[in-house]
Amino acid sequence: MGIGNELKYDDGVGPYIISKLNLLDLNDDVLLINAQTVPENFTGKIRKENPSHIILIDACLMGLDYGDYKIVDKEDFVNIGISTHSMSLSYFVKFLNQDNILFIGIEPQFLELIDQDSLGPLDVDLMDFNGELTDNVEKSANEIIELFGEIL
Repeated sequence: MGIGNELKYDDGVGPYIISKLNLLDLNDDVLLINAQTVPENFTGKIRKENPSHIILIDACLMGLDYGDYKIVDKEDFVNIGISTHSMSLSYFVKFLNQDNILFIGIEPQFLELIDQDSLGPLDVDLMDFNGELTDNVEKSANEIIELFGEIL
């Protein structure tokens, strides 16, 4: 599950990873979800599918170098900054009530809202717009995509 807001630069790293994984030939048992800023909207789907493992990917402030990523322990959610979602991820994980959850956090560089003037004319189809990731975050995202491509 990729989580984040693509209109806030590096916060879109979760959806970016999911969109790239969708282009790969992965195992048929893998379900990819681009949850954007509303992972709670997919709790029913997750419970229905009853997956053996759940992997959440999101930008979060952990005090690392930009683009660095690590597996975050569920108990540490309260100590890291994940703020662009309508439901906190710690509550989301508790709500799922599953022990098979792995959370990968990626340290963002920019989380500001993209300047709308940079999007061009007002008739641009914003539904197709994907914000740019900073170089370090994109490099790490591509490493994760390559790793998942090999093991999934």
